[in-house]
This record gives sequence, structure tokens and C-alpha cells, in this order.
Amino acid sequence: MNFLINETSMKTSKKTIVVKLGTSVLTSGTTKLDRAQMVEIVRQCALLHHQGHHIIVVTSGAIAAGKEHLGLHNIEPTIANKQMLAAVGQGQLVREWENLFKIYGLHVGQMLLTRADLDDRLRFLNARDTIKTLLKYRIIPLVNENDAVATSEIKVGDNDNLSALVALLADADQLLLLTDQLGLFTGDPRNNPDAQLIPEIQKITQEIHELASGSISGLGTGGMATKIESAMIANRAGIEVVIASGHKKDVIIKAANNQSVGTRFSSENTRLEARKNWIFAASRSSGKIIVDAGAEKAIVHNGSSLLAKGIVATTENFSRGYVVSIVNQAGQELARGLVRYKKVDIEKIKGLHSEQIEAVLGFEHGRVVIHRDDLVLL
Repeated sequence: MNFLINETSMKTSKKTIVVKLGTSVLTSGTTKLDRAQMVEIVRQCALLHHQGHHIIVVTSGAIAAGKEHLGLHNIEPTIANKQMLAAVGQGQLVREWENLFKIYGLHVGQMLLTRADLDDRLRFLNARDTIKTLLKYRIIPLVNENDAVATSEIKVGDNDNLSALVALLADADQLLLLTDQLGLFTGDPRNNPDAQLIPEIQKITQEIHELASGSISGLGTGGMATKIESAMIANRAGIEVVIASGHKKDVIIKAANNQSVGTRFSSENTRLEARKNWIFAASRSSGKIIVDAGAEKAIVHNGSSLLAKGIVATTENFSRGYVVSIVNQAGQELARGLVRYKKVDIEKIKGLHSEQIEAVLGFEHGRVVIHRDDLVLL
């Protein structure tokens, strides 16, 4: 095989790498899949695979592939039409990837996910088992959102955030977000000639969020802002993130080999435990628990559990075992956690001391409402 790169330059440490490919990368800004670009991506992934790395591809492009296959480039962008195009295009897209990876003797396996697969803890674990088993047997997972059936209530929303959640599922070492931009700049390079590429970011601050700008390709659902959100999720889990141009020569290989390319977001020193990863990133909040100043101080500064005594009010209609947000009285979200009591029971015990819970409810699921082991500070 001619990989057109010096394999001896590769580092020996093996990584699990998630490669996210936006629609603008796969189409090169046109209305059709760019097969030459896809071949180049596969070449780089195949080299890393044969070096012993685990590669996961999060691929956009199903709707674009559907439009190309059916010749419906100007179809009205209704939800029903998009789902129809995704249903047709997903098969076309996977077939393209399958044929290209077959050139290098590699097998692929398709995984279509929705938010519902990630919100539910058991389904999350099942998805994790699937992706890890594919990797165990040296199969390249091809992941996309199940746009043919997903509604707004169960959509992850964009493949940037989906790729971060996939990185969590796979316990990945690196997430590579390939886009139509070279990386994150100090300004918008499309209208600011003095804008400079930021090669590395140690910490994602509010200033970094403000630098992010949206995509103008019209082909995808994500922009730079969603990539920053994705980087936050992955970094919190100890996963390094690189945002770079998918058209840069050997970009995947260079990123995997820690060479300077695009914008690199350094991961945090320690990883959250697996369950806390899920609480923080994979599961949406089902409601809110509003706490007083004393509870806020205890949780944020002292690492305490949430007690009924510090609860002021609740919102939504959540049940026991759901992920809820803990917010202060100013509306700021402080933490998220797995709640031990359903809303109607919390309303009965809020403001009470822990030893009073059983007397009021007739039972107890513990003397804390959210244990600190089930709680993630934000």
C-alpha cells in the first residue's frame, strides 16, 4: 500500500481517535460528495489504523448524498423532506465509505444514534458496548445521527456535539473536528485580514466563545460555536480536541502525531469518572432544583451533597433517577446530578432536615437528594 507518508515518523503510542467530518468537507463546498476528498480521508485513516490506532468516523453528508442521488438539489427544506433525503442518502453515504475502506482491506460498521440513545443510561451503555466491540474487532465505526427518524425532541442537533458524545462513548484520546476553516482565529478571517490563527487553547473562556462564528456554507448544521461546545464536552472528559481544515494535506495524520495543525484544545489533567461523564455531557437535564445560598456554598465550595434543607423550589416533572440541574436563586446553573427523589416528593421535603424525610414521606431513598458522587459541578 502506498500511503505517501513516512510511517517511521509515527509515534508508537496507540490512540483512539474520533474523526468528525462536516458536510462542507465531504462536498468541498459543492452540492455533491467529493469522492477524491473522501479517498484522501480514507487513506489517512487507513494508515493510522494499520499503525494500531483505533479510528472512529463521525460522518455528516446523508442529506447531501440523498439530494445528489435523487437529483433534488432545490427541494423545499421541510423536516419531512430532510428526513426523506436522509433516509435515501444514508445508504448511499455508507456504501461510498464501505467501498473506499475496502480498498485498504478494512471493514466498516454503521451506528445511527439519537439523543434518546444517549439520555437513557442503559441505552448509553449499550451504545458504548457496540462501539467498543467494533473497535475490538478492528472495524471502523461510521457514526451519524439518525436524521430519518429524529425529531427536535430527540435530536442531538449537530454532528459536532454528537462527535464529542461518541468520544465519551469510546473513551477516546483525541477528537478531530474537520471543517472548512483552518481553525479558530482571533477574528473572522472572512472579513478581517488581520485575523490570526490560534494554534493552541489551554482553557475555553468566555472570550473564546465570543470568537466563534457560524458556518456560511449552507450545507451543514454546525458552525464554529458548536465546535467550541464540542471541545468543552470532550476536554472535560480528558479528551484532546483539534479543529482543523479537512482539506489540509495529511491533516488527520499530523493531528494524531501531535504536529501543529489547526487549533488544538488541551484536555484537562484528570478525567471525570465514566458515570459523571454521562451526567455532564450525554444526558439532558429533566428539570431544575433551585437552592438557597447556603446550599450553593456547600455544593460549589465544599464538595457537599444536596440536602433537602437547602432546596427552595423545583421545576418540570422529573422522576427518581433522572438528571436534573441545580440552580441558584439568580437562575445560574451550578451543577447537574442524578436525583434520588421525584419532584412531588421533593416538594414535600424541601427545607426539612434529613432525619425528617422518612417521617414525612413514609420511606427514604437516602438522606441526601443528590449525592456528591452523582453530581457534576458546572
